[in-house]
Amino acid sequence: MIGAAVRFVVSALVLMVLSFILPGFRVAGFLNALIAAVVIAALGFAVESLIGRNVSPYARGVVGFLAGAVVIYGAQFLVPTMQVTVVGALLASLVIGLVDAFVPTELR
Repeated sequence: MIGAAVRFVVSALVLMVLSFILPGFRVAGFLNALIAAVVIAALGFAVESLIGRNVSPYARGVVGFLAGAVVIYGAQFLVPTMQVTVVGALLASLVIGLVDAFVPTELR
């Protein structure tokens, strides 16, 4: 349980950093970034459950990259203080994928 909370806090911090450095990606405040992290995780889990594990960003393929971008773009419709363009979602998915490649957020 504590591990999940730490993961969400770290994810929220990553979203805050992305908000500062990426064009077309904005999250207003840490609490909203935390909510966005939970929404992105839930949407990612739903997509992975419906389509299969090969689509998850952990697969590190083009399909996983695009699925991550769609999840990030879709999260803005559930988190009112989050604004993401298509390019912002693609860049965020790329950066999050690179971060995950070096600092895995899931035990494999």
